Amino acid sequence: MSTKPFEIDQHPFGPAVGRLVHQFALLPGIGRKSAERLANHILSCSQAEAMALADAVREVKRSIRRCTVCFNLTDREVCHICSDPRRDRKLVCIVEQPKDVNSLEATSAFQGTYHVLGGHLAPLDGVGPDDLTISALMRRIRQDGVEELVMATNPTLEGDGTALFISNLLEGQPVRITRLARGIATGSVLEFANKEMLSDALRGRQTF
Repeated sequence: MSTKPFEIDQHPFGPAVGRLVHQFALLPGIGRKSAERLANHILSCSQAEAMALADAVREVKRSIRRCTVCFNLTDREVCHICSDPRRDRKLVCIVEQPKDVNSLEATSAFQGTYHVLGGHLAPLDGVGPDDLTISALMRRIRQDGVEELVMATNPTLEGDGTALFISNLLEGQPVRITRLARGIATGSVLEFANKEMLSDALRGRQTF
């Protein structure tokens, strides 16, 4: 829950603390009470601890970027997965967000590479194909001679719609399109699936 400007100025510890609480409250899953607790922790910890946190935030925003190949988050131009010669570049797993790569990598069941779309199609929210990395995916398929795409978009209405849109774009192309086995419940997200479930889904992927 966000904080109104006048509430920031009226914080009993002063506007500086009010602004800190406000910024914490903007984080996903953080309400006003949790934001107050986080702010109180910053106030009670040492100067060195507080500056270490500030420096970590500053450094991650300065150094982390999108991989020029797969659009995963990385601290280099090409991420460690895309630059790994042991990876099968003709096998590409399509996911919505970088956190989905982390979830799938934790299974150690996939030896291909990834492509991060940056979200899913949501016309009602104004998110169309040009807002995702679909065009870059099409170029990559042609340039790298990709033979199989594993659709690992979230098993939601939007995720399935995005996978179907990409599948239609590739109709008639010599690319095998598979999807994760539905051991993952419809309506769930990859982030909250356990390793065993994801491993089974990868091994049991089906033709899309």
